[in-house]
Amino acid sequence: MKSDSETPEHSKEKKQEEVLVGIGVSPGVVIGPVLVVVAKAIQIVERNINAEDIELEISKFEEALIETRRQIQEIQEGLGVRTPKGDSGILDAHLMVLDDASFLQAVISGIHTKKKNVETIVKEAAESYANALALVEDNYIRERIADIRDVSRRIIRNLSGDTNPSKEELQHKHIIVARDLAPSETASLRKDMVIGFATDLGSPTSHTAVMARALEIPAIVGLRDITNKLTTGDEVLIDGNKGTVIIHPSPKRLEEYGRVAEARKNIVSGLTNLRDEPAETADGHRIVLSANMEQPGETDAVLKYGAQGVGLFRTEYLYLSKGAVVSEEEQSAVYNKVAAALAPRPVIIRTLDLGGDKYLSGAELPHEANPFLGCRSIRLSLLQPKHFKGQLRAILRASVHGNVKIMYPMISNAGEVVRANELLEEAKGELSAMSVPFQKDIDVGAMIEIPAAALTADVIAKHVKFFSLGTNDLIQYTIAVDRINERVAYLYEPTHPAVLKLIQLTIDAGHRNGIWVGVCGEMAADPLMTPLLLGMGVDELSVAPSVVPMIKDAVRSVRYSGAKDLAKIALSCKSAVEVLSHCRRMLNEVAPEILELV
Repeated sequence: MKSDSETPEHSKEKKQEEVLVGIGVSPGVVIGPVLVVVAKAIQIVERNINAEDIELEISKFEEALIETRRQIQEIQEGLGVRTPKGDSGILDAHLMVLDDASFLQAVISGIHTKKKNVETIVKEAAESYANALALVEDNYIRERIADIRDVSRRIIRNLSGDTNPSKEELQHKHIIVARDLAPSETASLRKDMVIGFATDLGSPTSHTAVMARALEIPAIVGLRDITNKLTTGDEVLIDGNKGTVIIHPSPKRLEEYGRVAEARKNIVSGLTNLRDEPAETADGHRIVLSANMEQPGETDAVLKYGAQGVGLFRTEYLYLSKGAVVSEEEQSAVYNKVAAALAPRPVIIRTLDLGGDKYLSGAELPHEANPFLGCRSIRLSLLQPKHFKGQLRAILRASVHGNVKIMYPMISNAGEVVRANELLEEAKGELSAMSVPFQKDIDVGAMIEIPAAALTADVIAKHVKFFSLGTNDLIQYTIAVDRINERVAYLYEPTHPAVLKLIQLTIDAGHRNGIWVGVCGEMAADPLMTPLLLGMGVDELSVAPSVVPMIKDAVRSVRYSGAKDLAKIALSCKSAVEVLSHCRRMLNEVAPEILELV
């Protein structure tokens, strides 16, 4: 990583204020000079080798693996000291790449069969691995491509004798601006010198974003071309709360942000006092406010922010980290750890929600032209009953703590739930035969994220104990829009009348059949939507742990009677913009301070 340098011509330019909007992935506001960095290219010279050189190349590879592991563990140790919660486990996925049997075998066999130097083979194997991930229609999984490329670059640097990028340039506090930052680079940032960062690429689910939050460094990603707009030394203001970067902020802007920063500080301080308060409206209507989580280490955050349990525990990261089927024992250990840490608070574990068969051995499924509508999630699980029952047994084994529930993703019809429940009963029978204890009446739920499921919710409700609305996919499938496609992203509207009608259909169907209904998608984490969802009758909201206090404040600020009136008005609106206007007006009336945070 090297810095750009300021040119005399640039310093003479009139510095006009410019506002860029990206994705805020770590909150906070900072102002300072930028250091524009570019990735240092790794030069690989492809060489043919003789048969007698094969063992030497393999030996070099093994030595590079040892050194790479040492470096990553060193970064982890430093990260554990520097982060408030000791989030050193964030780089565990990197270490697992080093242990991945398929990756290691691909390199070793490649050296034997292709008779090329190890640097070339490592690069080819890593790209093959990354390309397979890119085909999976799941944003979280595709973000793991960065982990693989980060590790492979480090291995190649160690093979070539190259050193890590120098940090000598950081003699005073900077805001890092880059095309992208590898996860290990982010973890290596010195918090006393780096006060924020902004990148062209990235998403909220990347490990880089996760580590920025762990380091409590304000960060914005997805800015597209910020690296082309700045030169080292330029002053910028970054607002991680709103995802805004202001280049060359004016004195008026700085004064305005000074007032906002003080107000936000007071608001956030006040929200922490809500930790032990119930999520109850001003007129006594109570809901459950839960947390979404991906890593077992997040249980501390669930407790810290006052969530009542886990409304969605994503299990994909286990498979992703290993790159293959995770054993029942490994899964059971993780699920038990989480359940024990949070008992008696409920923990809803969602079964595997992968976008394809890229990580499950034994499933020789054909390439799909449109995997987003293909064999993914529950469909994949039902096609691989052996693997599916292994996960179900692992979840059941954790149910001995009395707080575990199971949730099936991407349900499109009642038949899928019936079949999944049959396999669950088989898993129970197998555990009973082995005298393994479990909760026999464990609750089972279905995610409603396909319009067909919402329209037939009355039928599906007969086979489950709860619904959880996955609004991210429900919106995309309803409006037929890919929200990460910048050409059509403007069509992604959570308050689209069709989406609201499907949500209301689901809630009403659930209640008619005596089951509760929650929301675990991004709509639940938007305080503008809180009064609307309350008024529509949701029983539970599940959001990122750090968002819990803000949503709780929104719940406690509104009257349930007013929320029901809002829902009635919203369901009669003819446009998403009209609905959003009513939602904003209500939040401004009952909790104007929250508008400062969104």
